[in-house]
Amino acid sequence: ILKERKCDEVKIENPRGEVTILKNKPVTVRVGNVKPKLNEITQIQPQKLSLKLRSGEPQTFKLKFKRAEDYPIDLYYLMDLSFSMKDDLENVKNLGTDLMKEMKKITSDFRIGFGSFVEKTVMPYISTTPAKLLNPCSGNQNCTSPFSYKNVLNLTDDGDKFNNLVSQQQISGNLDSPEGGFDAIMQVAVCEEQIGWRNVTRLLVFSTDAGFHFAGDGKLGGIVLPNDGKCHLENNFYTMSHYYDYPSIAHLVQKLGDHNIQTIFAVTEEFQPVYKELKNLIPKSAVGTLSSNSSNVIKLIIDAYNSLSSEVILENTKLPEGVFLSYKSFCKNNVVGTGDNGRKCSNISIGDEVEFEISVTSQKCPSNGKPETINIKLPGFSEFVEVVLNFICDCDCAATGVPNSPECNKGSGTLECGACKCNEGQIGQFCECSQDEVQTNDMDANCRKDNGTDICSNNGECVCGTCICKKRENPAEVYSGKYCDCDNFNCDRSNNKLCGGHGRCECRKCICDANYTGNACECSMDSSTCLAKNGQECNGRGKCECGVCKCSDSKFQGPTCELCPTCPGVCTEHKDCVQCLAFKTGEKKDTCQQECTKYKLEKVTERERLPQPTDEPIPRAICKERDENDCWFYFTLAVQEDDTKQVHVLEKPECPAGPDIIPIVAGVVAGIVMIGLALLLIWKLLMIIHDRREFAKFEKEKMNAIWDTGENPIYKSAVTTVVNPKYEGK
Repeated sequence: ILKERKCDEVKIENPRGEVTILKNKPVTVRVGNVKPKLNEITQIQPQKLSLKLRSGEPQTFKLKFKRAEDYPIDLYYLMDLSFSMKDDLENVKNLGTDLMKEMKKITSDFRIGFGSFVEKTVMPYISTTPAKLLNPCSGNQNCTSPFSYKNVLNLTDDGDKFNNLVSQQQISGNLDSPEGGFDAIMQVAVCEEQIGWRNVTRLLVFSTDAGFHFAGDGKLGGIVLPNDGKCHLENNFYTMSHYYDYPSIAHLVQKLGDHNIQTIFAVTEEFQPVYKELKNLIPKSAVGTLSSNSSNVIKLIIDAYNSLSSEVILENTKLPEGVFLSYKSFCKNNVVGTGDNGRKCSNISIGDEVEFEISVTSQKCPSNGKPETINIKLPGFSEFVEVVLNFICDCDCAATGVPNSPECNKGSGTLECGACKCNEGQIGQFCECSQDEVQTNDMDANCRKDNGTDICSNNGECVCGTCICKKRENPAEVYSGKYCDCDNFNCDRSNNKLCGGHGRCECRKCICDANYTGNACECSMDSSTCLAKNGQECNGRGKCECGVCKCSDSKFQGPTCELCPTCPGVCTEHKDCVQCLAFKTGEKKDTCQQECTKYKLEKVTERERLPQPTDEPIPRAICKERDENDCWFYFTLAVQEDDTKQVHVLEKPECPAGPDIIPIVAGVVAGIVMIGLALLLIWKLLMIIHDRREFAKFEKEKMNAIWDTGENPIYKSAVTTVVNPKYEGK
């Protein structure tokens, strides 16, 4: 714009942003068995930068993180000593030496501390009768007086000392189920000197078998003052539990983050859901399932530590108004993350190195014009990156302005960078008007277009009879014109781009580049994109409009009207690809990935859900094809503008049902039996008929027979009479 106004190029200033690294100590690389000193260990690089920011121009820098080997660890074990944790206390008494032995496998510099908590020492959380204050437990149980929080052992590398002091602890008791653990967590976090925290990895193990009280619950005991987040330990006891309410979850998140403490909630199975929800609110925290007697606490701590230390998350302090940060991560195995995932990397082992790319953008200058400082830190680590933001709000020529310049109405303003910056009480482009003398109505008339009602088209301010147009947050967007009635950002758009990306916006109209036309410069006058492989424009099936073929017949489609998804033969042409993509079968099942590209396949469960030709304006073919198993599979095919084939296929082919053997065998057997029975019946019927005919014939012949009474000449009687000659009849 300045060049168009014939400005001398030598006098044009165009300051640019830049990144300057002020402290860049390399990340620590351990050599052999030489262990670096604690203050010499560096896990993040660089440590300090200075950025010059011009509005709308992002500045990018890279940040490197390497997880150091043998990094020191401080672990504080905070335990609920209400009566239900009696058996747990017995198992924790030997925790010091056992845990020390396991942690030595991770780091040679390990320290452990111990603290305990019960509840606020007021009603209704505990019984305040004199006897119960001495021994809150019932029966013959010997318990110690109730207390809110007690620091039993500062952080130490002596595991035996831990065992001895913990062995001397006694269980206590209270009335309600939720405990006052939040009071204890707050004191452990803020009492750095009393606990003995170092600037190393800080772990807080919170062990309980109950829920927790939080901000507002103190009203039950008449406590209304919000927790002040300060240390109140006297003789290792929290002395203000009766005075300040429980802290809120947000307050704990802030203090744990400020002191780089990672929390491990070791809780019983019953309260897992509650503490998992709490974990989601507290960054760099973990939840482990504690057995009923805390016998698995060492394994729980080791697993939780490995989980926490394997993930790196970047956080930044509060940003100045108008400043934005974006993150991009480059993690292990070439995994790249953007957006929210750009802040973190997972599965990081000791010695692994990851990178982050951070872009800082300022949309406007701060009101005070002074530099701002932000910190980028990693929760759970004491190191951070300091980033100093310097804002470019003026050109260098502003420093050499001419006060009371004659060019500004005879000394009524300072001439800076070719423009007048008016003295107090003066207004106008050249400071020619006095605020006390200006008649508003007379001046406003010069700022109304066509004697309308809008002053400067509502896009500016009338100053001394001249429209001074508004400035927008985006410096590239400008109001212009005598009445601020023009701008360079309200033109028509195409493909979500101003003037289609093929022109410039002047006074709300697109001035198109060569070979482009249309209200939004969306129409290309180049017809080469419409030429088919045969050299014809749109294959002779349409016209080229704005560089795109408009097919004359709706059944043709594609970039050059070469496709016809509803023409005969289309289904057969695409059958093999659909079959191999959907069912991994067919002639192309081995070459599917190579031959069947540009297919977008979607399976449906029912034939009724297959898209119909009338569902969309894109022509769509409905296909039914048979595979090698004589099964029918159904699909629809539509070709999109980018030549991608959109296929919807029925997920289960329809196959003819195979023969049912049992009915067939049963039918055959039944048929044979029925045929045998029928044959027997027929045979029986024929025999009956035959017998009846023979009997009737016999009867007939019997009646017709005539019997002769004569003797048979050849008949000889069977009786022989013999006379004894000697017989004389006497």
